[in-house]
Amino acid sequence: MRFVAGHGIGSGVVRRLVVSTWVVCVVGFGAAAADWAGFRGPDGMGASDAKGLPVSWSADENIVWRTALPGPGASSAIVFGDRIYVTCYTGYFVPGESRGSLDQLKRHLIAVRPGDGKILWDSAVPAKLPEEKQIRDHGYAGSTPAADAERVYVFFGKSGVLAFDHDGKELWRVDVGSKTNGWGSAGSPVLYKDLVFINASVESESLVALDRRTGDVRWRAGGIRESWNTPVVIKAASGREELIVPVKGKVLAFDPASGAPLWSCDTDITWYMVPSVVAADGVVYCLGGRSGVAALAVRAGGSGDVTATHRLWTSYKGSNVSSPVYLDGHLYYAHEQRGNACCARADTGEIVYEERLGRGGQVYASTLLADGKLYYVMRDGKMFVLAAKPQFEQLAINDLGDGSIFNASPAIMGSRLLVRSDKYLYCVGK
Repeated sequence: MRFVAGHGIGSGVVRRLVVSTWVVCVVGFGAAAADWAGFRGPDGMGASDAKGLPVSWSADENIVWRTALPGPGASSAIVFGDRIYVTCYTGYFVPGESRGSLDQLKRHLIAVRPGDGKILWDSAVPAKLPEEKQIRDHGYAGSTPAADAERVYVFFGKSGVLAFDHDGKELWRVDVGSKTNGWGSAGSPVLYKDLVFINASVESESLVALDRRTGDVRWRAGGIRESWNTPVVIKAASGREELIVPVKGKVLAFDPASGAPLWSCDTDITWYMVPSVVAADGVVYCLGGRSGVAALAVRAGGSGDVTATHRLWTSYKGSNVSSPVYLDGHLYYAHEQRGNACCARADTGEIVYEERLGRGGQVYASTLLADGKLYYVMRDGKMFVLAAKPQFEQLAINDLGDGSIFNASPAIMGSRLLVRSDKYLYCVGK
């Protein structure tokens, strides 16, 4: 593993989400309590204390507004202040259109008004060529933005990491690597104090920390191979902050301020790693893999190779794409191919229930936990709502199928949900 030291770290605002006293909130610098300002919410755990969220809806019921997007994307919407931000792409390999030409490929950051869904501005970024000729399954806009009071940050693969102001003006752009992959690049920016973390596994097999204000590289760690997940900052039982990123064969932990390696743990998972981890009470829970070992738990706070001392359990049940949530000693997630909703004991990995959602189907979106409910979005637009408890109870089946694909994880805006397809951004609620 390669490590490059950077400059000193300034102070920032770090807040905790009430659902887990051990998880560090990674979005600061002015984020309000109601903001959903990054992938999977304020701390990347996919959980919220929001109340009054909808249970039932359809194409013509409990839809506050529906906004046609300029192009498709697998990225999720985020909410910061009086803006919703989402990315998409146009010009090449757009579903339902002619293939087009790579030199017409553009990625877009879009600002949407929360009240009525009006697009306020659209900043388009031409692709840096040569680009991958075909991104399988989810296209060229897989990374969710992140925002603070000054900037909105996006990761567009080999085209770079960019920061915009809240009026859509580009402030800086940084190259983090030039390689491409047929699965695209999916890791989303993570904000911590005055840094923004980028998982550039595809582009340069590295984890990069950039200065939020300038884009300057503050530190870089190598050895980040076959990793498509978004890193998460957690707090160990000792109080130490740790930046967690799974890679092929291992879970890695770094000092988020300096990038210094802290610990590694073997996963016994032989596949690339897509789901992001969740953490609670100083334990990291990791899913991944298609066969063999597919999940594990690791106690944070160790040093060096902690496989023999801190790995608590492994399981042959997990998910290869969607990320889990944690609540009251249980993990909840969906299997990406079979469309099964799963509940597992967090202390042992033992499966409590595994139930088919409808007739099954693919689930790429990550699980959302809020208001005592679990939300699962299937790729065909069906959304299942379950009770958040270790007994299977289906509350509703909702269908927004619009003829396109739903890859994005849902986001929360007050007491409403933001659901995104390749065609539309939906605001669901009353």
